[in-house]
Amino acid sequence: MIENFFFYPDATTYTMPSQFGLRHEDVFFAAPDGSRLHGWWLPALRQPARASVLHLHGNAANITNHLPLAAWLPPAGFNLLMFDYRGFGRSEGRPTLAGVVEDAQAALALLRARPEVDANRLVVFGQSLGGATALRLLARDAQGVRAAVIDAAFASYRGIARDAAAGPLALLLPMVLPSLPPAADDPIGALAHIRLPLLYVHGSADRVVPVSHTDALAAATPGPHAVLRVDGAQHMEPLQRPPVQHAVLERLAGWL
Repeated sequence: MIENFFFYPDATTYTMPSQFGLRHEDVFFAAPDGSRLHGWWLPALRQPARASVLHLHGNAANITNHLPLAAWLPPAGFNLLMFDYRGFGRSEGRPTLAGVVEDAQAALALLRARPEVDANRLVVFGQSLGGATALRLLARDAQGVRAAVIDAAFASYRGIARDAAAGPLALLLPMVLPSLPPAADDPIGALAHIRLPLLYVHGSADRVVPVSHTDALAAATPGPHAVLRVDGAQHMEPLQRPPVQHAVLERLAGWL
């Protein structure tokens, strides 16, 4: 039940890197549960790269659907590793809320190990569920990560479940809540263990993950951070806008 509430994977091909003028390499690696995960390595268009980015996508479809949200990074001088959590796209297995964090940690280890990557100049970029997952990842393992971009993340699993279950879905809430991770595993709790710079991005008109979640995360962040609130933007829309991309790149340049 809980997996069906949070995850909506598919194996449809929506876009390919060539449509954005990008080169790519298929990569395969093992999740801790033994599942074979699939990803794309997309090198920066100019080398040496400014840094290397691990992208953690949201809860639906697969990397071919999320590519347009990150395809601006290689032209801006960043290597990019995108991958599908277990059960998404070409990755084996079945997603769980704990499992996607394990998958993200395996992907981060893969990124560090690539010979062309400066393992001390890494950025984690998480969107929606991927933003929440990024915070949990960084509380466990931030080796070499210089900064993170957290786009439209939710602060707690119970909080986003209550937001999502408004209206007719409210009847499902009593069945979902007991299956959620404990409060100690909430993204907002992970912040106590993170000291690297965090850039929060959120659209003010987001109806999927209300901007109040980012407000709560920012208020609970003990380390360096900034908030980029984009007026009128919907869920994960801000980083489709070139001015917002430019603002993120400027912030990363300062932190890197």
